[in-house]
Amino acid sequence: STIVALMQAESLEPVKTFSIGFDIPGYNEAPHAKAVAAHLGTDHAELYVDATEALSVIPQMCAIYDEPFADSSQIPTFFVSRLARRDVTVAMSGDAGDELFGGYLRYTLVRDMWRRIARLPLPARRAAGRLLQSLSPHAWDALFGILAPLLPARYRYSSVGDKVHKLAPLMTALDPLDLYVKLVSLWRRPSELVIDVCNRVDETDMQFPSSTVFDSISKMMCLDATHYLPGDILAKVDRAAMACSLETRVPFLDPAIIDFAWRLPLELKFRGGEGKWILRRVLERYLPRHLFERPKQGFGVPIDSWLRGPLREWSEDLLSEQRLRRGGYFNPQAARDTWNAHLSGRRNLQYQLWGILNFEAWREQWGY
Repeated sequence: STIVALMQAESLEPVKTFSIGFDIPGYNEAPHAKAVAAHLGTDHAELYVDATEALSVIPQMCAIYDEPFADSSQIPTFFVSRLARRDVTVAMSGDAGDELFGGYLRYTLVRDMWRRIARLPLPARRAAGRLLQSLSPHAWDALFGILAPLLPARYRYSSVGDKVHKLAPLMTALDPLDLYVKLVSLWRRPSELVIDVCNRVDETDMQFPSSTVFDSISKMMCLDATHYLPGDILAKVDRAAMACSLETRVPFLDPAIIDFAWRLPLELKFRGGEGKWILRRVLERYLPRHLFERPKQGFGVPIDSWLRGPLREWSEDLLSEQRLRRGGYFNPQAARDTWNAHLSGRRNLQYQLWGILNFEAWREQWGY
């Protein structure tokens, strides 16, 4: 929204904007994008994608990315790139704003959570984690649905049950950075799934400039900016866009912006429970607050329900015990247990499964 607002302020003509929507609650950002576009006066186009359309492009993902790439937002990114390419050859992206200005919920979540759990002895934290997992994700969603109207708008999160089950294992963290690593890891014990895996975070990946005193939030932002951003976000957008012959530009990665962002004190990025505080102050010059003050939502797709429905046959083939055993990369029992737990509806294990499925689809594509 900030990038579009600034573009439109500089343009004499309505800039073209594009958005993808889904007919499944909790995943559809299209109405929010449409409201922002209407207020700014852009030339807006939107496309709603269903599971059948998604299924038609999923087999292409391995060829597009040339490697096992397991960020499911690659699907809407491909669709929005294809939609945009009908009208333009170059598009602007808002990527890197979260890493530079503190937009991810995990930054303040890790800091605040550590402050609370560090007061408890480890055995008590383990017990609390088990208690949080005693209710199913669906039960947590139902409970939160009752309480949500009583909460401020920014706390009315979607998929609360999944978030609670993700948070429960974090109770055993040893320090803030360990908490962060646990939070962003899909598998608590990768050795249970991947055969002969080295189950250790490489210490060289956790190095920080020795001349700088890094607090826990800055460390997380630094790791995201040097690993998650180039390894996932930028690769995802660039390959999806180029597959549609669309070029993308990332204004937030202008060297001057990066330099400016890293010199800003944290209190200009985080304030009053909000991340990206300074960007919000810029944006409110162009948009009323109610159009952008809402819980952060990733560019996700309803893979959880698709795996139980139209993608089930495709997934069953890739996750067959015989296939996994022949491949020799995954423990078939662990993979099948994960698949069956997801199918039962007791857990939403879409992200764990999407990693396995993409690896197996990539292996099939290139005959490994």
